[in-house]
Amino acid sequence: MSRLALRTVMFCLLSAAVAKVSWSQSLVLDLPDASQRAEVSQRIGLTEITIKYHRPVVKDRKIWNGVVPYGKVWRAGANENSTIRFSDPVQIEGKPLDAGTYGLHIIPNPDEWTLIFSKNSTSWGSFTYDQTEDALRVTVKPMPVEMHKALTFEFGDLQPDSSVVQLAWEQLAARFKVAVDVHSVVEASLKKQLRSLAQINWMSWDDAANYLLKEKLDAATALTYANKSIENEDRFDNELTKSRILIALNRKDEAASAEKKALALANAFQVHGYARQLLNEKHKEEAFKIFNDNALKHPDQWFVYTGLARVYCAQGKFEDAAMEMKIALLAAPESQKVYLDGLVKQLEAKQDIN
Repeated sequence: MSRLALRTVMFCLLSAAVAKVSWSQSLVLDLPDASQRAEVSQRIGLTEITIKYHRPVVKDRKIWNGVVPYGKVWRAGANENSTIRFSDPVQIEGKPLDAGTYGLHIIPNPDEWTLIFSKNSTSWGSFTYDQTEDALRVTVKPMPVEMHKALTFEFGDLQPDSSVVQLAWEQLAARFKVAVDVHSVVEASLKKQLRSLAQINWMSWDDAANYLLKEKLDAATALTYANKSIENEDRFDNELTKSRILIALNRKDEAASAEKKALALANAFQVHGYARQLLNEKHKEEAFKIFNDNALKHPDQWFVYTGLARVYCAQGKFEDAAMEMKIALLAAPESQKVYLDGLVKQLEAKQDIN
């Protein structure tokens, strides 16, 4: 190619680029954009979702079927195409999409919008959009909203395993649901985390076991994790976790043995807290037995008398209950006295505090 021809090509390329850049911008310098750059993120479970885009403003322009023509691919923003990143696989409006970063494009129409997640996330706008690079397309319905002078992405309707993403500009918006298989992501993450330094800490294994137990997932794996925690350090916490997992596995005798071991390892406050937990779970007889045993073993601890008060209250012995609560009140720290005094007054009025 001759030097003249090369100059001609360069001039044409530069002219084309300048045509797409406002005079307040620069091809070579870092200057403020007319449509300011923005970023919004949301975590669902352990999955990070991040949208990066530029925010054009309405000004005095007609936006829909004006600045943004109907029936044509639009970059869902300004300048380089908007992008959306998922750290784990997700579902968009019920359709699967792999983890990764995608160019986000839209084909708006009066009654239906097509959302496009493109494997190409590094282009300028939608000028070089290629349908063969689509990873996913979904359709949604546009809806009227309050005025948004600047284009806005936001996350709403937050659920433990999903969120709804809204794009709003002028007085129109479109929404799409992003759902995550949180349990699968967390279970895979736990296996990975427990191969790191976390494996030498009893708390890591105990936390993992409790997550599986709480979410009613793999109880057998939860028991393995509890046993690993106990191997690192045998404590009230992990023995109690083991007991609850064994109950879930319907191994009641082993569960009772683990609970007994947990209580033997516990301090007075841990025992008291466990009894309160049982009481909240409506296991009254078991809770009252533990309150009594705790008071016999630790008569020097003020809070054991609150446990006895709860036992007497349940038996309808309000005078005895009030007396025990007053003993607790005398020895309790200042931060607890107002609360305990309130309980004393309730008992004196023969009101149930359990």
